[in-house]
Amino acid sequence: INKCWYGLITTNRNKFVLGPSGSGKSFFMNHLVRQYYEQGTHVVLVDTGNSYQGLCEMIRRKTNGADGVYFTYTEEKPISFNPFYTDDYVFDVEKKDSIKTLLLTLWKSEDDKVTKTESGELGSAVNAYIECIRADRSIIPSFNTFYEYMRDDYRRELAEREIKVEKSDFNIDNMLTTMRQYYRGGRYDFLLNSTENIDLLGKRFIVFEIDSIKENRELFPVVTIIIMEAFINKMRRLKGVRKQLIVEEAWKALSSANMAEYLRYMYKTVRKYYGEAIVVTQEVDDIISSPVVKESIINNSDCKILLDQRKYMNKFDAIQSLLGLTEKEKSQILSINMANNPSRLYKEVWIGLGGTQSAVYATEVSAEEYLAYTTEETEKVEVYRLAEQLGGDIEAAIRQLAERRRNK
Repeated sequence: INKCWYGLITTNRNKFVLGPSGSGKSFFMNHLVRQYYEQGTHVVLVDTGNSYQGLCEMIRRKTNGADGVYFTYTEEKPISFNPFYTDDYVFDVEKKDSIKTLLLTLWKSEDDKVTKTESGELGSAVNAYIECIRADRSIIPSFNTFYEYMRDDYRRELAEREIKVEKSDFNIDNMLTTMRQYYRGGRYDFLLNSTENIDLLGKRFIVFEIDSIKENRELFPVVTIIIMEAFINKMRRLKGVRKQLIVEEAWKALSSANMAEYLRYMYKTVRKYYGEAIVVTQEVDDIISSPVVKESIINNSDCKILLDQRKYMNKFDAIQSLLGLTEKEKSQILSINMANNPSRLYKEVWIGLGGTQSAVYATEVSAEEYLAYTTEETEKVEVYRLAEQLGGDIEAAIRQLAERRRNK
């Protein structure tokens, strides 16, 4: 991407990327992310398909392990977090709101409507618990002690109120029963009671691979929010440096109506702290059918990036309407890969900036970059097999394989 366009892309910060499988989406994203990283950006990726494994490993080796961190969610090594942890016991309004949203996500399924009373009571409970841990520093801030506070103190206070709160308005017993699995002894008790926080501050390139839980309707949204919260904490503390959060298909965990408020908060916070959010997807039906995606994600993304849309030709009118594309932009997008130079290996991509500028570009990379970015299983196996023979040196393996390809 030339300097002029890079400048424009980085001022129109939030991005929405749409490309079907096989359109070169992962390639383009690897290429974009690498350029951001090389220009000093702190990058956090939430992925569900190992698309950034090669690039992350390259960065790890280049920095001798100081950077390029790859977290893979497994049952043996789950990602855990403490939403109530702060260095200084300072909880601003946004932090309190994000805790409340996380708690509502633990309690309600995505189809359940959250009432004003439920949201208000949970917000009050979070406030009261924070006052409690500030006053008594022997209470360790964690989900465990919050749960105990709700079960013992807040429930009693609720029962003693002059104006009674009906169970139909706020059923605290139902909430405690549902959240029991995240409390000490429950099956997910590790998730929100971490004694050590995810340290994202010093690392500039971090990938969270959560493919193994993408079908788990309970864990998937919670873990996604946990990672985004960790990113937001990083953003607040890291002044004057560009921060980038890239959410691949994991955005689906946030597309329920209950998440709309959280997404608005996230985008507002990102803008405030010199950050950017990039949502990447290939699921066109999901975005067309979700009002939350339109209102909370697309409307907050000045920069739209589309790859080859031929697979979606019969749905393109809906895509055009959703993204607010002009006829000129539509014809640019539908020209992608229609007249490529057969002697060169590249795929085209359309970049549009807030309706003011747009053009089609080619993503053309060296043989070395190709091998670092590829998501083709046979090619990845070849790279990692050779790296193993070379004592784990993935860079040397890529150089050798690239040289072989050039000499063919």
